[in-house]
Amino acid sequence: MVSNINSMGLFGLQSFMVETEADVSSGKYRFDLVGLPDTAVSEAKERVETAVKNSGYSFPYGHITVNLAPADIKKEGSVYDLPILIALLCASRQLHFDARGAAFLGELSLSGQLRPVNGVLPMVIEARQAGIKRVFVPEENAGEASVVEGVEIYGVKTVRQLLDFLNGKVDAELPLLKSEPYVFQKEDLSGVLDFSDVKGQQAAKRALEVAAAGGHNLLMIGPPGTGKSMLAKRLPTILPDMTFAEALETTKIYSVAGILRGKQGLITTRPFRSPHHTVSGAAISGGGSVPKPGEVSLAHNGVLFLDELPEFSRTTMEALRQPLEDGKVTISRVAGTLTYPCSIMLVAAMNPCPCGFLGHPSKPCTCTPMAAQKYLNRVSGPLLDRIDIQIEVPPVEFNDLRGASGQEETSAQIKRRVDAARVLQLERFKGTNVTCNAKMTSVQTRKFCPLTDDATALLHSAFDRLGLSARAYDKILKLSRTIADLEHSEVINTDHIYEAIRYRSLDRRAAEA
Repeated sequence: MVSNINSMGLFGLQSFMVETEADVSSGKYRFDLVGLPDTAVSEAKERVETAVKNSGYSFPYGHITVNLAPADIKKEGSVYDLPILIALLCASRQLHFDARGAAFLGELSLSGQLRPVNGVLPMVIEARQAGIKRVFVPEENAGEASVVEGVEIYGVKTVRQLLDFLNGKVDAELPLLKSEPYVFQKEDLSGVLDFSDVKGQQAAKRALEVAAAGGHNLLMIGPPGTGKSMLAKRLPTILPDMTFAEALETTKIYSVAGILRGKQGLITTRPFRSPHHTVSGAAISGGGSVPKPGEVSLAHNGVLFLDELPEFSRTTMEALRQPLEDGKVTISRVAGTLTYPCSIMLVAAMNPCPCGFLGHPSKPCTCTPMAAQKYLNRVSGPLLDRIDIQIEVPPVEFNDLRGASGQEETSAQIKRRVDAARVLQLERFKGTNVTCNAKMTSVQTRKFCPLTDDATALLHSAFDRLGLSARAYDKILKLSRTIADLEHSEVINTDHIYEAIRYRSLDRRAAEA
């Protein structure tokens, strides 16, 4: 007898239907598993056999053939353990239920427990599109699966529990998570990190506010101990709340990467990724025989923070250039070509020289001018050109450190201004894929960045004096648009241009040299 059980496969973020076909016939015991399985899938034979016996059912010793269709697509991972077991028990007439409209996902332990698998969220989304009404998943994956509307999600703990339920035993129950419109609960970060903890550094705080409001990339340059990392780590507390679509995109990436926490559903806080400077280019962009998401994709809709930027390898830094420009990263391997989204804010910090004290008011720099320039040159011009805001973070004054508590603005106060500016941008770009000023196209920049005559003259002068590139010119316009949005101004004036130019610290330094 041949049985057919629905399951799902995964390639990158893309999922596809897999039909698990099983046939059990008389004869000498033999277990053939076909359909381009990888090693993990092939080893399912031993896991399934032992799990069936330890769940109180009889393993059908005979000539067994299991096919994973379509047979021309490679199947990877342990997600097929459960559908293979269900298909075998149906083929051997030990299980009787209507398999139409149902799909099964999960890895088996030898004792018959179900273990979580990666990529459940994109697989359930694809199942819904294929008309599947019920999906049976490991209990730990039920949270992420339940955010998909229109599908009944059953969280399964053991094989015995599932088989009793499918056979219709009276006392058999499975927790049902009926997918309804998701109640989007935003995580409260207050009390963990707050901008009020940072004393002084008003200029740097203002730059971070502008960056958060418009989604701009930012580089902080300053001596050790000035608070660069402290400021960066507090950036998520003033970023606009994630939309449901953004949360769904980010959760899919984390699901595929297998790093969702416990029974977590949607990720509702913007990611903050801070890889060590020894990270490789492949770890940043993504890699593996079947490429997994890299740091740049794990930071999608959030922040990628690179501390001590010049200490990263040149290969790693240059790997960021194309993703920063396109908002996606394409990885080609023998197994195929995958594209992951990576719409990120790049935030970086660096010392001004190898010893760190170039320009310090009290500590002397021990570096030669050539050594300091060589250190700065580790970061390529094209990468710097893609960073909208470049600011110097000076040492904090004693009076600022000893200032009365409660005088510093809280993250909540700054976030209110950021949210108001982002609302203007969402209305401005309604009906497009653009959500913030930093992502404006050239056409949109010309349309939405009207300048007064004085502002145009000032920008013209700065372009000639600083020797700006065309990209830097666009960056200044986009920054000016964000600054104007924070003041609820439709037109960009000279004050907005002045502030935007001040955020091009390295351009000014090069012009003065």
